[in-house]
Amino acid sequence: MQANNEQIDQASAAIADTASADFNLEGMTCAACANRIEKGLGKLPGVEKATVNFAMETAHVEYNPSAVSPMDMERRVTQLGYTAVQKQKEAQLASKKDRTTAQRNRLFLSIILSLPLLWTMVSHFAWLDWIYLPEWLANPWTQLALATPVQFYIGGPFYIGAFKALRNRSANMDVLVALGTSAAYFYSLYETIKWQNAGGTMSGHGMMAEGPQLYFETSAILITLVIMGKLFEARAKGRSSQAIQSLMKLQAKTATVLRDREEHVVPVEQVVVGDVLLVKPGDAIPVDGVVLDGQSSVDESMLTGESMPVDVSAGDRVIGASLNRNGVLKIRAEKVGADTALAQIIKVVEDAQSSKAPIQRLADVISGVFVPIVVAIAVITSAIWFIWIEPGNTAQALEIAIAVLVIACPCALGLATPTSVMAGSGRAAELGVLFKGGEHLEQTHRIDTVVLDKTGTVTHGKPQLTDVVADYPNELLRLVAAAERLSEHPVAEAIAAGAKARGLSLPDAEQFEALPGYGIQAVVEGHELLVGARRLLERYGVDLTTADSAVESSLEAQGKTVMLAAVDGSFAGLIAVADTVKESSREAVLRLRSLGIQVRMATGDNERTAAAIAQQVGIEHVIAGVLPEQKAAEIQRLQQQGHKVAMVGDGINDAPALAAADVGIAIGTGTDVAVETSDVTLMRGDLGGIADAIELSRATMRNIRQNLFWALAYNAIGIPIAAAGLLAPWVAGAAMAASSVSVVLNALRLQRLRLRQPS
Repeated sequence: MQANNEQIDQASAAIADTASADFNLEGMTCAACANRIEKGLGKLPGVEKATVNFAMETAHVEYNPSAVSPMDMERRVTQLGYTAVQKQKEAQLASKKDRTTAQRNRLFLSIILSLPLLWTMVSHFAWLDWIYLPEWLANPWTQLALATPVQFYIGGPFYIGAFKALRNRSANMDVLVALGTSAAYFYSLYETIKWQNAGGTMSGHGMMAEGPQLYFETSAILITLVIMGKLFEARAKGRSSQAIQSLMKLQAKTATVLRDREEHVVPVEQVVVGDVLLVKPGDAIPVDGVVLDGQSSVDESMLTGESMPVDVSAGDRVIGASLNRNGVLKIRAEKVGADTALAQIIKVVEDAQSSKAPIQRLADVISGVFVPIVVAIAVITSAIWFIWIEPGNTAQALEIAIAVLVIACPCALGLATPTSVMAGSGRAAELGVLFKGGEHLEQTHRIDTVVLDKTGTVTHGKPQLTDVVADYPNELLRLVAAAERLSEHPVAEAIAAGAKARGLSLPDAEQFEALPGYGIQAVVEGHELLVGARRLLERYGVDLTTADSAVESSLEAQGKTVMLAAVDGSFAGLIAVADTVKESSREAVLRLRSLGIQVRMATGDNERTAAAIAQQVGIEHVIAGVLPEQKAAEIQRLQQQGHKVAMVGDGINDAPALAAADVGIAIGTGTDVAVETSDVTLMRGDLGGIADAIELSRATMRNIRQNLFWALAYNAIGIPIAAAGLLAPWVAGAAMAASSVSVVLNALRLQRLRLRQPS
């Protein structure tokens, strides 16, 4: 026991010494940038884990506050050549909007300056030589004047990014763009000066008499295309985070608080726990609370996905952001701010979208070495052309090197995974499925076996008292209900409610202890009570020879849960409750089986009751009469057989099995312990959410593989074509921008994903 206490103390100390911080990042241009920031933060003393999301431009850091601070992290990111600011949602949205506006303005200016240069390039094509080209536009000095602002003002951020990357002994997309465009620009500048010194003149069509080889249009158009691609990419990425933005819009901005018998409209941030709020018809409920007075129907569809409004009255709980349809409600605030259900949902979705799926490691490894390899390929290819293929043709060798540098940009590779995770987890949230991280979103697609708890999962979890078999039924029920009303178990609630419905007055229990997997032990009016499974009474040596096993068997055969009761060490009678199966359970099981999933049920209830419920929903494999730790052992046994197992439950007794499973799925209407222990939360009590989660995971992983394939195939095909001299640099730039945008648009298809229903 002492050793256990020491372990708990150490674990508590570790938790107390761990904090987390989230940052908005600026300056990243490709996956290599995200990789470098992640590694740089990870090397700080006290940082336990750092995750950078290139698509969302965010970083999540878990650290020891006594060893490092968020300011240290911001300084470290600045040293690496980027900017990090601790996250604030409103500031984040405003900052992104300002950056997008500035980028759009730079793009317009770049287009205005580049179009005349594009005119000169087009007019040089043999099949377009009929296009008129003014002499002033053909003049190298005019082209230099147009290209210089694009190269150094519009393209300035590429130089800054490249310098910072090289200073930190690394390379990224900025290095590729800066190298490629600088080569074209400075070679053209050299040709212009050489032409001027040679006394260059113009021909009638605007062509230079000595014919200098100019590539001003190449550098300017490349920069324009890269900026255009990044702008399209930013807009597409913004669409992939619509799930969070939609959730944030649900939050009520104000609340009507009753203070000193007067109504005060205050910002929702000023509501504190215990405040009494007035919610009028048509208003959103500001915070989570309990109804004190009034009756109404509440629309919770925006949070739970449940289309039917829920009728509420005094004593019922309500969720913040749900809509009060009719009737005036007075509610007492119980959870406010970050503790509300909506705030927790937003946090879970944000964490999932910011986290890194394991499959992304492949992209990280490739992008970490990609840029230096590409630069080497460009140099070698250029040398081969200059020495062997077209000896002495500097312009041709330079053009091919530029094309190789530009076509090889790894942006699409860096966007392949995070954009799919963002879109997939956002779509899941819309359907009431909350993945707690990218790793869980990935793991779920591997599931081949689902183990279901019975009470509250397959069934409604709200059984009703049906039978009391005893010599003095009302007296036994009165004592048992007095004890059971202290338990949180649905069966206990049914017994207490049944006793009240019969008009019995319940005394207070003097002692109470819940024995998970067995039942309860209590003292009521001086009588010692044992209520629960047969094994509980046997454990305490109660003589069960007088128990009518035939009656017990008959009740269990009807699908009822039967509990044995002992008073003062003697068997006193049987109490039976019945729990009805959820209307959607059978359909959900059929749908899982249609997906190739093996469905099992594990319950602490007896075999007859479990078998009766399983038969109703179409489950063939049933494990009954198991304790919480035995559920976990069953999960482990299935895993040892090679199965990937998901456990679905809603109670405290399901927590060990949820933790042991490859994927723990909690019913959102269940206990907080189950939800905290799980990897996936189903906001509805509908088991159809399990199939939704699996289908969404499969679709997301399929989408990620498509993105990775095309990103890698794009480079694998594009680099050889560019090296062979078959790709003009400006075409390479357009293809590079198109590849990034296409990856993001492919990921966005997940937002329109329709899930199939069982036939």
